[in-house]
Amino acid sequence: MTSFAQWELSSPLIVSLTGMGILTPTPVQQETIPLALQGCDILASAQTGTGKTIAYLIPLIQKIIKNPETHALILAPTRELAMQVHQTLKQMMEPHFNTALLIGGASMFRQLAELKKKPRVIVGTPGRINDHLERRSLHLEDTRFLVIDEADRMLDMGFGVQLDRIAKHLPESRQTLLFSATLFTNIVRLAQRFLKDPKRVAIDTIHKSAPKIQQETIRVSHSEKKAELLKQLNQREGLIIVFVKTRRRAESMSKELRHEGHNTEAMHGNLGQGRREQVIRAFRNSKSRILVATDIASRGLDIPHVMHVINYDLPECPEDYIHRIGRTGRAGAEGFALSLISPEDNVRWRDIERMLNPHVHAAPRHEKPSSSRKHASNHYHAKRNWRSQKFTPRKRTRA
Repeated sequence: MTSFAQWELSSPLIVSLTGMGILTPTPVQQETIPLALQGCDILASAQTGTGKTIAYLIPLIQKIIKNPETHALILAPTRELAMQVHQTLKQMMEPHFNTALLIGGASMFRQLAELKKKPRVIVGTPGRINDHLERRSLHLEDTRFLVIDEADRMLDMGFGVQLDRIAKHLPESRQTLLFSATLFTNIVRLAQRFLKDPKRVAIDTIHKSAPKIQQETIRVSHSEKKAELLKQLNQREGLIIVFVKTRRRAESMSKELRHEGHNTEAMHGNLGQGRREQVIRAFRNSKSRILVATDIASRGLDIPHVMHVINYDLPECPEDYIHRIGRTGRAGAEGFALSLISPEDNVRWRDIERMLNPHVHAAPRHEKPSSSRKHASNHYHAKRNWRSQKFTPRKRTRA
């Protein structure tokens, strides 16, 4: 399959895709779209940056166009992802039908006004969707197309109960597409509750990073970490996301970087919706070159031209490493990911190495760095470069 036209899509849809510069389907689109056009339920595992949003929007829009009475619901775990999906949807089909965006932190009055226009497609987060269902301002009995995006993230955020509540308002006769980066037991159970005889699509498992992301590590002592970060920021060009562990560190580091002359903003869960939108808009438009963020930005944040991701703090969960570095190298572009690793990070980094290549045995957990100051300095500042598909950890030798 080399062209969207070969699926006999409606002409307005083809025109929209061409206008957006989307000419050739990605692997997840090639696998998902024909099955969805046939009316199949789909359980898909695909990492971010593979084109999964377009993969479900095309069959959704096609079904809406062909069936005037059909309505659709797209559920996303975060406000940011919901906003991006809604924006893409509007680009593809505005003004052919009305849509509504229902997310927390936004004006309820405005959302009620959008619902009065009887939107054909609703994009929202589970919490706010349930708010409207309880108010009886939202009715889902005509919803014949359901998308659950980033289902694993939804369950991680505790939305399982919210999803079950929404399901009670949905008709049994519907088509459902569920996307998840992982397919752990809890996702399979969720799929059993929502899907009927689903077709399986698996593209780029969570344990693989995008092929054009060049990954690098720098070993540093804890006290030298901040100086190394400043050095790296001064050497690199383009948009950069720096990942840290906590909201407090995101704010303090952003202030310190501004003091050093960098254009930077902080992104974390304590920001109000209006402020989040300002920060994302400034970063997307390159008014801020550096985004210091917690893991709230590791998924769903689709900014095409991020050149570098720097892990100042390693993630708590190894799988989140893939999500973080997936902010660069989007849609086949080249990207760079750097992790600053201090001795305190050794255990977490070995867990990440095991995830990337489970067949390679990492060094024993009880192994300690050499007490020689000279040896330690060389060890912590040694750099390693690898292509993601040819990952080979350095072999250690005992002194």
